[in-house]
Amino acid sequence: QVQLAESGGQLVQAGGSLRLSCAASGRTFSRYVMAWFRQAPGKEREFVSGISRSGDSTYYADSVKGRLTISRDNAKNTVYLQMNSLKPEDTAVYYCAASGLLVPLRQEYEYTYWGQGTRVTVSS
Repeated sequence: QVQLAESGGQLVQAGGSLRLSCAASGRTFSRYVMAWFRQAPGKEREFVSGISRSGDSTYYADSVKGRLTISRDNAKNTVYLQMNSLKPEDTAVYYCAASGLLVPLRQEYEYTYWGQGTRVTVSS
């Protein structure tokens, strides 16, 4: 069982930066691939970024490549999402998710554990 808690979301101006954090409970964090998803108002939840168990491999949606960076600290049971050059279209609730699979896939149903989400609002 893994419990996830996101933090760091807030209102920011376009072009600004934020760092989201997702803290996980339990001592088996390093056994899970982790991902960030987001859900914008009126839209379905979508994959943003994923990271392997060791942190050596990362994956991104095309819409965020070059602007968002995922990382993890297994000693702190935490995964991060550094968000730079933010755009109004990045406005969404951001969720972290954990999966016991070997690689971070892009489909929601592959993830067993989810946080409650943290809201990011980017003003133009």
